[in-house]
This record gives sequence, structure tokens and C-alpha cells, in this order.
Amino acid sequence: GCGNSALSHDLHELGYTDVTSIDFSPACIAAMRARYARYPGLRWAVMDIRALAFPDASFDVVLEKGTLDVLMVEETDPWHVSPQAAAAMRRALEEVSRVLRPGGCFISITFAQPHFRKPHYAQEAFGWSLRHAACGDGDAGAFHYFLYVMRKGQPLDPRDVALGRRLHQPLP
Repeated sequence: GCGNSALSHDLHELGYTDVTSIDFSPACIAAMRARYARYPGLRWAVMDIRALAFPDASFDVVLEKGTLDVLMVEETDPWHVSPQAAAAMRRALEEVSRVLRPGGCFISITFAQPHFRKPHYAQEAFGWSLRHAACGDGDAGAFHYFLYVMRKGQPLDPRDVALGRRLHQPLP
């Protein structure tokens, strides 16, 4: 979900002139198409991340910024995610993996801390490696965000494999 973020335009201005953005909202996509109509390399589509209409292996890079957080917005306990939210997250990540080319990169930017998010990303079925970094200004009182980078075709670290397996274990 690109929302009304200027990120796609900012990427274009940095030289990434082939950018496809999606959002679930037809009104949002119509507004973004109108706002950036003079940029032919920016494409906009109404789409659900859990059911992408793109062919397999169609992207070198998939970047999401807060979109996956929406799938968790109704969760009241981040330590025990509901089966519905876990299934929605898995479906979205399956779709990302499907449309990512071998050697491609999936970048996820979120406020979700590694102990909450890594188990979702660390699934062997997705066929990618997993790295993360905390980002922020270093102020102890500031909110940090996290950057997760998955590389299609590279193996998961065994510790991450173990994290991913814990996601599917029944609650005590």
C-alpha cells in the first residue's frame, strides 16, 4: 500500500525510473496517478498485497513501508498473533516471494521489532535470506524503526529457521 506517500516519486528522482506502486484503495491510486501523471516511469495499480496480479518473478526489488503493519493492526498481543493475522501475513509474504526474481531483494521498513517480525519473514518456503538493522537518531527516548532485507535465493541462517518454526507452534 503506497498510500499517498511521495516515496515512489522520491525514488524516481534518485534515478529509479521504473517504479510500480500498489494500494488497496481505488481513490488513493486515482489521486496518485493524477499527482504524478507527468512521470511515465511511475505506474499505479489497485491491488491487494495478498493477491498480486503480477506474473511470477517480475520484480528485482519489492519494497514495503508499513504495509504489512496494517495486517497486524487489530492484534492486541504481539507475542501471540491470531491465526487470521498470521495467515494474512503469510499470504502477503508468499506473494512477495512469488513476484520476486531470483537474486531479487525484498525490503521491509516497519516499527515492528525483530522479535515480533522476524518469525514471519523467516520461513524457508519463501526462499530468501534475512537481515535486519535498527534505524533511528540514537536518542534513547526516540522511536526506532527497523529495516529488514531479504535476498531471494540465499539461505536463511539456522537461527532464523528456528525462529520461523516457532511461529507455527501451538500456544502453551
